Amino acid sequence: MSSSSAASGRAPIAEAVPLSLCAREPHVPADRLVAEMVPPPRFDGVRFSTYVPDANQPSQAEAVRVLEGFAAGPVGTPAGGGGRRGLFGFGRSRAPKTPAGPRGVYLDGGYGVGKTHLLASLWHATDAEPAQKAFGTFVELTNLVGALGFQQTVRTLSGHRLLCIDEFELDDPGDTVLVSTLLGKLVEAGVALAATSNTLPGKLGEGRFAAADFLREIQGLSAHFRTLRIDGEDYRHRGLPEAPAPYSDSVVTRTAHATAGASLDAFPDLLDHLARVHPSRYGALTDGVSAVCLTGVRPVPDQSTALRLVVLADRLYDREVPVLASGLPFDQLFGEEMLKGGYRKKYFRAISRLTALARDAGRLVAAG
Repeated sequence: MSSSSAASGRAPIAEAVPLSLCAREPHVPADRLVAEMVPPPRFDGVRFSTYVPDANQPSQAEAVRVLEGFAAGPVGTPAGGGGRRGLFGFGRSRAPKTPAGPRGVYLDGGYGVGKTHLLASLWHATDAEPAQKAFGTFVELTNLVGALGFQQTVRTLSGHRLLCIDEFELDDPGDTVLVSTLLGKLVEAGVALAATSNTLPGKLGEGRFAAADFLREIQGLSAHFRTLRIDGEDYRHRGLPEAPAPYSDSVVTRTAHATAGASLDAFPDLLDHLARVHPSRYGALTDGVSAVCLTGVRPVPDQSTALRLVVLADRLYDREVPVLASGLPFDQLFGEEMLKGGYRKKYFRAISRLTALARDAGRLVAAG
């Protein structure tokens, strides 16, 4: 007990032993991947009524109106059902290989305009049991195929009425073929599709790969969606102060020890560890973690590392885990060449989300 505590008669403040993400190597069974295809905790309570459109961006209010119309209509019977008209107005009795029009809706817009909020609201508003609708990121969908196999994934998702895909990204031609084929099978089975992305369907992959086969796959995939453009600025920083400057190593370390459930890792060590854990397990990597404390944040060294960090940032943001860091500010994570390349929108999204989580971490320092 310190002399000041003894003199005052107060018990000393108990320190927590920080966790370490680098010490974790989670194994996630396939059935957990399927069961977790629901909106993440950050979006448990969102609804169309809680989305606040920017009055200066009429496309936002229009998107709400259109999506409410989709959700208000009958969702339709499960695949193979009768002649009721399904979500987006396509009857289940129609010949599956020749749909009358797009089988889904595609929300396009910059990062932070509320696309995920709207997508989750559509999931919540759809009148179907949770087991009949699925919600996941593009990465989680490809990971599901990797865990179950293609045919089993088709069988698993074909019984759904709605599949929501957040942050639709195509990182390589293999994923393009995989996902376009999967969605084609699901459309044939009568599954309605909804997706978000930062890029128009016909422009996915532009600036990354120029192979004719790749572009042809993209064009075929885009035909499945009606596009809704959502304009606006990043709501996470709309009218809010700039992100806090990084803290010192001592503040980060002291806060980690004072916060129950916090993790503490050196940033370079964490980047190395992410290379040894499959991205499908990054959510499990953060199970039970109340805050992530990082020392020595510095620019990521290469694109592979950067893309892994993007996935971790998404999982932390989904789970509302604050991030307290020392070193460089998060807007210096990715070099100029990366921010001008084909994955730039992923990197800007990660910066936006990590900045929001850094702001949330300020309360931890104040509490300490």
